[in-house]
Amino acid sequence: MKKYEVMYIVRPNLSEDELSAVVKKFNDLLATKDSKVVNVTEMGQRELAYEIQKYRSGYYYVVDVEANDDKAIKEFDRLALISGDIIRHLITTKED
Repeated sequence: MKKYEVMYIVRPNLSEDELSAVVKKFNDLLATKDSKVVNVTEMGQRELAYEIQKYRSGYYYVVDVEANDDKAIKEFDRLALISGDIIRHLITTKED
């Protein structure tokens, strides 16, 4: 199984219910298609190093994922790019 680390930043102007719905949607997406979420780290709201889409802060999440193939990772990447709620994301492959 390949190991991935997915970090994403959610825009800061969401209500608490909207934020939890976005996080649940994207974490559930990572837990499908022969992959499983090992760990989710909520880092809270932090200031950004530079302005992204006119936002100066965002909610940071780091998700560790194990997957047999990269279907779930590619789908996360595709949906995160078109989502207005995620302002930045990064997917890295972890070495053992």
